[in-house]
Amino acid sequence: MKLPDSEGLPLILLGGTLCDAALWQAVSDKLTVSDIRCIPLQGAHSAQSMADVLLETLPPRFLLAGFSLGAIVALHIMATAPQRLAGLALISVNPLVDSPENIAPRRRALAEARSVGLTAYLTEALWPRYVAAHRLDDVALCQTITAMAERCGLAVFAEQTDIAMHRHDQRSALGQLRVPITLLNGAEDPICTPWHHQAVAQAAPDARWLTFPACGHFVPLEEPELTAAALQHWINEAQRCDLTR
Repeated sequence: MKLPDSEGLPLILLGGTLCDAALWQAVSDKLTVSDIRCIPLQGAHSAQSMADVLLETLPPRFLLAGFSLGAIVALHIMATAPQRLAGLALISVNPLVDSPENIAPRRRALAEARSVGLTAYLTEALWPRYVAAHRLDDVALCQTITAMAERCGLAVFAEQTDIAMHRHDQRSALGQLRVPITLLNGAEDPICTPWHHQAVAQAAPDARWLTFPACGHFVPLEEPELTAAALQHWINEAQRCDLTR
């Protein structure tokens, strides 16, 4: 039975690096929430400052779902203003601080993207790590991801690189959150691995954790129907809890 929309409870969607609203289109079309807002990650140079910027304009209470870098920012929003969250969904998340050893490779990646262009850089360097093995020949999926990157542009990539490098481990705060939490990941994701999600699940033992087989990092694009079904289950639970709090 389809639940009515929860009054005044919008769904905030935060995408990953070089992602825009196209990341969520096939998912959001299947959800019952009438107020869905896909918010870009730009205008900040750390995960905490990005969270602070977003909290200035977000509604008093909301459902929050983040993918990849968006999940990292979502964790910072959760730690900063837990009372404003009605539910938290983390997709393809790495909850750990960024290793100092990643700084130089991240800077080189940004320089390479500036040199050859975003489409060439993503296609050559990142695409093989983005999706499950059986999707590597999916030209349409690759074009969807590179088109998002081109729309975001190099300046946003530079900001998002800073956000990725400057973040905190928020698992202790997550363990104190008392709203429905859902974790979604791909079994073939080499970027945010099942181990990373296990680390989150250990911090939030009441969370609902689903791993999609034959799926890589880009869960919302690779498995939009499974993602939508899992998010709808989470939304329904969050709505019920919010109505009785």
